Amino acid sequence: MRKLIAACILILLFSVVNLSAQTKQKIGHINSEELLQAMPQRDSVKAKIEALAKTLDTQLKAMEAELQTKYTEYMSKEKEYTDLIKQTKQKELSELQTRIQEFQQNAQDELQKKQNEFLSPIIDKAKKAIEDVAKENGYTYIFDSSQSVGSVLYSDKGDDILVLVKKKLGLIK
Repeated sequence: MRKLIAACILILLFSVVNLSAQTKQKIGHINSEELLQAMPQRDSVKAKIEALAKTLDTQLKAMEAELQTKYTEYMSKEKEYTDLIKQTKQKELSELQTRIQEFQQNAQDELQKKQNEFLSPIIDKAKKAIEDVAKENGYTYIFDSSQSVGSVLYSDKGDDILVLVKKKLGLIK
C-alpha cells in the first residue's frame, strides 16, 4: 500500500514538473515614451499646456512690471517721503513681492495639475491597448523600456510590442 501511495506521489510530482516546464512565460517590452509621442492626442495636450503657460507667464510679467514701476517710483521719491509713507510703501512692495512668489508657485502647481488632467485619458488609452495586446498575444509580463521610467535593467530576450500596440491604437496599418 505504501509503495502504491509513493508511486502515485512520484507520478503526480513528475506531472507537475513537466506541466510547469511546458508553461513558459512570455515576456515583452515597450517604450512607453515612444508610444505616447506617437499618439496624435499628445499634440493637442501640448498646445493646451503651452497656451495656459503663456497666459500665466503674461500675468506674471504684468505683476513683475507693476513691482518694478512701484519700486522705481519709491526709489526716486524716497527722500521726499515721511517715515510713515516710507513704511507704507515698503510694506506695499513687500506684499507685492510675496504675491508674485505665491503666484509663481500656484502657476507651477496649476500647470502640473492640468498636464496630468489632460494626459490622463491618453495614458489610460495606451495602458488599455497594452493590456489588450498582451492578452491577445499571450504575454505574461510587459516591461517598460523607456529611459524616463526604465523598469528593465536586463533583458536577454523578449518581444517589443510597440508595433502591435500602435496597430491596436490605429496609429499604423
